[in-house]
Amino acid sequence: MDPKLEHLTAPAYLAGLTTIPIERVRAMRADCQAVENALSYVRRLAQGRLDIVGAELERRREGGDPANLRELIGRLPDILADRVHGGGGGGGFGRPPSDLSTDDIVATFSGELDEIMSPAAVGSVAELADAELEAIRDRLATFERATSERRHAMHDVIDTLQAEITRRYRTGEATVDTLLQ
Repeated sequence: MDPKLEHLTAPAYLAGLTTIPIERVRAMRADCQAVENALSYVRRLAQGRLDIVGAELERRREGGDPANLRELIGRLPDILADRVHGGGGGGGFGRPPSDLSTDDIVATFSGELDEIMSPAAVGSVAELADAELEAIRDRLATFERATSERRHAMHDVIDTLQAEITRRYRTGEATVDTLLQ
């Protein structure tokens, strides 16, 4: 696992949260949101590759010529848009991440993704045997699930930080004036 992600999801990260200055709690939340954005980006990359491999396997099962990539390429806009518009499972809003300041996390996890299926291999799916595609599909699905679990862990931390910020405003420990300082 990435050291930054491991640090942010460790129980010690939130230890003593009620005594940490509000400015630091906000900064912690921003750090976690940046990591969640990076994970979301990598997850979308994995989902796109998974959708392409799945569509190619389906095309072959329906009698499509494995050597003819033209048909798959013609369907790419529909294949990749399906998940964004509610099909294909996976959810999400289909929006690009607003902050990728965590390039180290993107590099770590996209490197793992590229080991499963590089961008060049995505363009060469017609050259792969069915068994190879099925193995890649399974590895991509496992990677996507693991990335989703990492995102959920980040959501839990973000929710805890947000709850602490909210608690401080409700109790008067923090005021809007602290935002202006």
